[in-house]
Amino acid sequence: MLLILVTLVFFILRVIPGDPALAVLREGASEEQLQSFRVAAGLDQPLHIQYLKFIGGVIRLDFGESMTRNVPVIDEIKTFFPATVELALAAMSVTATVGIFFGAYAAYHRKKFSDYSIRVSSIILYSIPIFWLGIMLQMVFGAQLGWLPVAGRLDAGNTPQTTITGLYTIDAILTLNKELFIDAVRHLILPATTLGLVLAGIFIRLTRANMLDVLQQDFIHAARARGLKERVLVYQHGLRNAFIPIVTLLGLQVALLLAGAILTETTFSWPGLGRLVVDRIYDRDYTTLQGTILFFALIVASVSLIVDVLYGFLDPRIRY
Repeated sequence: MLLILVTLVFFILRVIPGDPALAVLREGASEEQLQSFRVAAGLDQPLHIQYLKFIGGVIRLDFGESMTRNVPVIDEIKTFFPATVELALAAMSVTATVGIFFGAYAAYHRKKFSDYSIRVSSIILYSIPIFWLGIMLQMVFGAQLGWLPVAGRLDAGNTPQTTITGLYTIDAILTLNKELFIDAVRHLILPATTLGLVLAGIFIRLTRANMLDVLQQDFIHAARARGLKERVLVYQHGLRNAFIPIVTLLGLQVALLLAGAILTETTFSWPGLGRLVVDRIYDRDYTTLQGTILFFALIVASVSLIVDVLYGFLDPRIRY
């Protein structure tokens, strides 16, 4: 899967319009300067030679050097990745909380007004473009009410003195920096809510469907006959048994989460890997784009493997 992906990325980048040398050196550069850049970047070599060198570097975990910054691609990934992780974790928390709670609530109140309202809302949420929802939240809570910042990770001039994990909220907790924590959370609320709500639409419908199936099982009827409260049946026994397909989707949604992060980071000027990809597309920076997309693919594959392993812990009937 990874080989097919990196191969497609490699060749697609080279057929899209634009000259990396001209994009980096800008208008006015002489032909000698452009040719010198192409030789230094290896762009003068035949396409199959460039491809073999790229694959050889990937095998050695060498993603190459950025065409625009003259630094190793892996260093750029290390710089921007913590911001994406922080946004993804916060967004997934919103997705899981909203999706699982309202999905279980809708199943418990099946065929009632609240059930229909939640189902319609889930369709609307999933259909809303991420960038449009982000802009609307910026207008309401940022521009009109002035409650929350609309861009960046921190206020101007507020730079953490100590970086441990690169996740500002975690670093603020570890260093007991209250001001940094509040500032980081305030900047995180709008982009995390935007990305989390859009993905929550899927989880609402999935949780509802699986909860309805579980609530018809014999052990639920037996527990109800023993006098257990409905709330305990739904949110403890029922939800736990409906959780396996939900966790599966959580793992599979990592790909959609990263894709959505590109739009969210662009809308909120969030300095993560998504924003890095967009900027390097404009710069025609082949090496950075190849390395970053491959890194995304490695994350998706790794999370899928972890989800498979978690099956055995969630359901004792499943063992590998």
